Amino acid sequence: MTANRNNDKLTTSWGAPVGDNQNSMTAGSRGPTLLQDVHLLEKLAHFNRERVPERVVHAKGAGAHGYFEVTRDLSQYTKAAFLSDVGKRTPMFIRFSTVAGELGSADTVRDPRGFAVKFYTEEGNYDLVGNNTPVFFIRDAIKFPDFIHTQKRHPQTHLKNPTAVWDFWSHSPESLHQVTILMSDRGIPATLRHMHGFGSHTFKWVNAEGRAVWVKYHFKTEQGVQNLDVKLAAQLAGEHPDYHTEDLFNAIDNGDFPAWTLYVQIMPEEDANSYRFDPFDVTKVWSQKDYPLIEVGRMVLDRNPENYFAEVEQATFSPGSFVPGIEASPDKMLQGRLFAYGDAHRYRVGANHNHLPINRPIAEVNNNQRDGAMNATNNGGGSVYYEPNSFGGATESPQHKAAAFEVSGQADSMSYDHDDHYTQPGDLYRLLSEEERARLVQNIVEAMTPVKSDEIKLRQIGHFRKADPEFGQRIAEGLGL
Repeated sequence: MTANRNNDKLTTSWGAPVGDNQNSMTAGSRGPTLLQDVHLLEKLAHFNRERVPERVVHAKGAGAHGYFEVTRDLSQYTKAAFLSDVGKRTPMFIRFSTVAGELGSADTVRDPRGFAVKFYTEEGNYDLVGNNTPVFFIRDAIKFPDFIHTQKRHPQTHLKNPTAVWDFWSHSPESLHQVTILMSDRGIPATLRHMHGFGSHTFKWVNAEGRAVWVKYHFKTEQGVQNLDVKLAAQLAGEHPDYHTEDLFNAIDNGDFPAWTLYVQIMPEEDANSYRFDPFDVTKVWSQKDYPLIEVGRMVLDRNPENYFAEVEQATFSPGSFVPGIEASPDKMLQGRLFAYGDAHRYRVGANHNHLPINRPIAEVNNNQRDGAMNATNNGGGSVYYEPNSFGGATESPQHKAAAFEVSGQADSMSYDHDDHYTQPGDLYRLLSEEERARLVQNIVEAMTPVKSDEIKLRQIGHFRKADPEFGQRIAEGLGL
């Protein structure tokens, strides 16, 4: 690290030199302090505001800069410019995170890891905001606040509450697939470099002719998948709670640049109506036998942030940040996230969060959004501030309209048509080796032991039994039920 020597004078935030930074201005040596000491007032007022509200979820994270390079031409499926040419490189920033813990929580807890990638493309920023798992606990955004409440602290004791966690999961059988992954060896990655990443949701790709396909993203780590032993993870959580954060920084700092190969699964648009699982249900995967992985490109992380707060903490990602050629699917969880993420950033960082350097597009921005706190631009100057107009202001581009799609049916609060929540977690259990199954069962037993209600335990065991009778039986025996 080298000090910034561009300006050796200490100044106020408005650039005036500071005459004394050791003593506040007082009436005599004893005081009281004078209100006219504006440097003191500014220091204290800014200090009180140095922490933006932490993220409700994914508060603890680490990030890095890098690039994405296209290795295969897939323009037959998408018109997205940053995917258009083999060899094309796009700058990007990634933020890894745990989900449930606070900003100061340990890196090595059993938790999914956020895997959020911002591509700075010539058509605007594209954010792919996923996890290190291909599925999620729930499939409708209306359940998300309740789910996250179970992962947070009890309002009376301010302690983590396993009873709430397993009560919610036992009432939500769609969570079983993700629970099985979370409680397996993959629940605690060895480092952020040694795990896969997924878009998790189904998205839509549209080509230049307007033809659409459904797509799922898979980032495969080139470092190989490695996980932590439970006891070692617990030891690190106590002795070295920032273990993953430090590992990522040091690897890049030492020139050991981590990389991932991006693959996609592509489903023809019409297959969505006949596939054996609902392809928009984020608690399910598509079989790779049905829709094989197709290589797209390679992501390499080669530069650490210069300032954690400015880049990692203030980075804002939204699955609704699309570019032409990439659109949303009817995935109900995704549909909720399209609003919720941007709204969280407007609350946490401010309405003008995209003015910040880490979030600012490299593409020119022309819109009629004005004013708001911390507006870091010329606020549109004296230009036209509405549309349509008669004065040459920015206009819409009909060629970039989202692809049309059919909707049908009665407007109502309803679930997905498919409710098989047991086949895929059962298949996953049977794919594991005996050693992996034993560790999975032991992890679940240890996690469920503190639950205060046998009714909750038995309800959850019933789900494990439906996935695989042996799976449920071993957990029941481990819990003495």
